[in-house]
Amino acid sequence: MRVSRHVLVVALVALPLCLSSLADAQQSDLVVAEHVLSPQWKQLSRRAGMIFAGTVLRTAPAPQIATNPAVVTQTVASEAADPGMVPAVQLCFRVDTAIAGVEQGQILTIREWVGALSMHRPMRTGQHILIFLYPTSRLGLTSPVGGSLGQVALDANGNVARHEKVPADEEIVSVLQLERAIRSAREE
Repeated sequence: MRVSRHVLVVALVALPLCLSSLADAQQSDLVVAEHVLSPQWKQLSRRAGMIFAGTVLRTAPAPQIATNPAVVTQTVASEAADPGMVPAVQLCFRVDTAIAGVEQGQILTIREWVGALSMHRPMRTGQHILIFLYPTSRLGLTSPVGGSLGQVALDANGNVARHEKVPADEEIVSVLQLERAIRSAREE
């Protein structure tokens, strides 16, 4: 019985220290998120319908889609664009870390209006990326929230690439740190 009380006393003494360390880690995640994602990172997190770290598997022109979703005709991309059709690009990702609106391991194919491509950095096959996507529109289109603010380049290990805005006092910024901050912002 004496050992049990001793363990309880040690646990009670250590509890504030553990909670303090947890609060420090959470604060650090928030600071890192602001540096890497921008001061608007909370708004990016809340406006996104899908957030994940993944790998770009394919980029390709997509068949044009009808601006009227009731149109059921099959279309083929042609030289002359049909004024009733929206030109789109198709992007295919493998979800490596699911944060919101997707599942781990999912192969996700999205369509993006070609006019939105100039608002963010180009994506290439094999690229690792943390991406915030708007909820899919009624036309089935989406794009990165905030243009290039909604994209963060990752290295092959899934950490933020060195050319992104990594705080000077941080050696490595992991997706896990950003994930914790994003999840907390979405819960507020």
